[in-house]
Formats: sequence, C-alpha cells, structure tokens
Amino acid sequence: MASSSNNNPMSLRSILEKDKLSGTNFLDWFRNLRIVLKHERKLYVLDAPIPEDPPANATKAVNDAHNKHINNSTDVACIMLATMVPELQKDMELMEAYDMAITLKEMFQQRS
Repeated sequence: MASSSNNNPMSLRSILEKDKLSGTNFLDWFRNLRIVLKHERKLYVLDAPIPEDPPANATKAVNDAHNKHINNSTDVACIMLATMVPELQKDMELMEAYDMAITLKEMFQQRS
C-alpha cells in the first residue's frame, strides 16, 4: 500500500521545523525552504512580488491567478514565520513572503 505522505506537504515541511532560522543558519534554512516550496508548487512567490491588482475588466482567469498568488504568498509567509525564532518573527510578521525573503537575504546572506 502506497504511503500518503508523498503528497502531504507536512512531510517535507518538517525539515524546516527541525532547525528554525536563527540567522547563522540562513543559507541552510533558505535552501530547505526553497525545496519545500518547490514541492508545493509555491516557489514562485519568493521570486516575484504580488502583481498589482488586475483591472476591473480583467478576465476570470486573470483574477483567479492574482488571487492564487495572494493566497500562496500568505501560505509561504506563514511557513516562513513559523520556522524562525521569535525575535525574527516580530520583525517580519507584517511582510509578504517576497519582501521577507529579500529582507532576510540582506540581513544574513553575507554572514552565513
């Protein structure tokens, strides 16, 4: 019988929970985050900010894509916040995932 954990995002997310972002482990944490998000098909939210709202006459497909990006960004931001130490959470809690990734890179990439 096949295991259902292969399709369960929580199975890969556990790698982030083992070693929360504290600063000195940024490169390892960010690599693991990217692995998890690639598996969940949400990696794109770290690579581009949420686009401007579509025009009022936009198609349903355009609106749906925009809403999906917003929802995925919220999911990713929550994953990121849940897997960092409380001191960092306080500084990042109001940011979108893309902005959080940029800020964390600026803070820690040179030190790691």
